Amino acid sequence: MMSDISLTINNKLVGPIDVDTNVMMIEFLHEYLNMTGTKFGCGEGICHACVVIVDNDDGTSSTVRTCISGAHAFNNFKIRTIEGHAKTNDVGEIIQLSPVQEVFIKNFAFQCGWCTSGFTNETTALIEKIKKSPIKKADVEAVISEALGEHVCRCTGYVKYYQAVKELILSTDGLTT
Repeated sequence: MMSDISLTINNKLVGPIDVDTNVMMIEFLHEYLNMTGTKFGCGEGICHACVVIVDNDDGTSSTVRTCISGAHAFNNFKIRTIEGHAKTNDVGEIIQLSPVQEVFIKNFAFQCGWCTSGFTNETTALIEKIKKSPIKKADVEAVISEALGEHVCRCTGYVKYYQAVKELILSTDGLTT
């Protein structure tokens, strides 16, 4: 069965688009919108490579796995994908990476990069949460482990991702007390 879907992705209104009600969100991003930065990993919601950020009306945000969530579940939502993090100029060229992207590159947190979109989205949501409610320096590692603990990376063993996020948190004013 087909049904219209409309949503905001990276601050751009998308739709209405007629989409089969059985289409998963990752398939919608890839096949309908040619947005392939969000990666399909396990297809079971375990690896978290496919997470996108959902911006809620109350100003909070959360991450949602797109491989196990139907596209229609996002109808009228505001989401952010990996394609929306860097700043671009008027013709779409990247002019500045986000702080999360910069620290991941600086620390060479990834190898193959398959899981990086999920780690970037999760870390971005974490940093935004911490900005609203700073954490104790002594709790940084535990907070990172809790936020990123379900993400699977088969290349780096997580150490460099966690180190990069810790560096970002500790070096950003206002995130720790």
